[in-house]
Formats: sequence, C-alpha cells, structure tokens
Amino acid sequence: MSSPAALLQTIEIETAPNPAAAVIWLHGLGADGNDFVPIVRELDLSGSQPIRFIFPTAPTMPVTVNGGYVMRAWYDIFGPDLVRREDEPGLRASQAMVEALIAKEKARGIPAERIVLAGFSQGCAMTLQTGLRHPEKLAGLMCLSGYLPLAGTIAVESSSANQTTPIFMAHGRQDPVVVMQRAEESRDLLNTFGYQIEWHEYQMQHSVCQEEIEDVGQWLARVLPK
Repeated sequence: MSSPAALLQTIEIETAPNPAAAVIWLHGLGADGNDFVPIVRELDLSGSQPIRFIFPTAPTMPVTVNGGYVMRAWYDIFGPDLVRREDEPGLRASQAMVEALIAKEKARGIPAERIVLAGFSQGCAMTLQTGLRHPEKLAGLMCLSGYLPLAGTIAVESSSANQTTPIFMAHGRQDPVVVMQRAEESRDLLNTFGYQIEWHEYQMQHSVCQEEIEDVGQWLARVLPK
C-alpha cells in the first residue's frame, strides 16, 4: 500500500546545495504545486539557511460548494461560510499526507525544528490543522489568506511541542473568499490559547501582494536563520 506522501506529486526547489531547512508550501483550492513556485525567486533569503522548498499537489475530489466539480482540493467545502459544516475526514486524511511529507524531510536529514509548514487558503487551513497537532516542535507556521479548521478540537488535540512555534498570519482586507472576519476569529482564538501570532493585513483580495512577499522573506530569515 502506498504511503500518504507517495500519493502526492511534489515540486522541489533548493536555494543552495545541501539544504539545512525545508518549507512545505501547500496551495489553495483548485490550484496545484506550481502555484507558488515563482514566489521563491522573489523572496530575499540572504539571511536564511539553504532551504528546500517542497510544493505538493493536492488530490482531486468533487467540491460541494462548486457544484460537485472535480478539482484539486485538500478537503471538501460544503458552503461559503467554510466552518458551519466541515469535512473532518478530508481534513484528517490530508493532515496524514502533510505529516508524511514532514517525515520524508526528517528522513533526508532535516530535523523538525528546521521545517516550516506554509499554505495559502485551503493550504493555510492544512498548515494549522497539521502544525498545531504535530508532536515535535516545528520552525514556524506560515498562514496566508486562510483560517483555522476544526477549531473546536484544538483544545484537546493541540501539541504542547508547538505552543511557542512562530505563526505568521496574513490576510487581504478585501478578501471575498475567506472573509476577513473568519481570519480574525481564527487569530483571536489562537491568541486565547496562548499562541504568538505575527499578524499582517494588506490592501488586497484573495491573493498575494509584493509587500506580503517581502514580509514573508523577512519572517523566514528569522525562523530559519543562518
């Protein structure tokens, strides 16, 4: 039987030979692993360790909110509010895939504390779903234009290992897909549980902007220093 990681196609970019750190970057609904590849060359990583960026592509599945259209997705979405009814089996299945990617990097010699989980939209949700529960301390969680899924289970399922892991959260003020309120509610709940959130908001919709890319590069240099 194939391992969860083997189910995912990935694109890898190394910023220098012999990377000492890894960033596993998860795309959003309907995209694929190519989506954020161009951003790597826009990041100022001069203050960081050599990094291996891993961009996995999600499986295909029918997505309810899009009329059952089959597309790349980490989990199903039942309605535009995102959280009233959630695809818990899908979230947990993709969590296992992300955990397998972490294990693969560890097997290649990169310890958990030098691995960043990152994601946009659904990928952001998977970053929080996986990172807050991971049993070893990670270098950081980069959460772009997304939200906290299965919020009601965090109190009992979160791992103390990542209680102090740096969390970068960024959102567009005009986001019509994951509305600002949803992101703010996620931030506030995480703050309630004692997580240290570095919060950024930008004049944009459900996208990425240059200012955000600069902030991401600076944050990566802090959590993955030379």
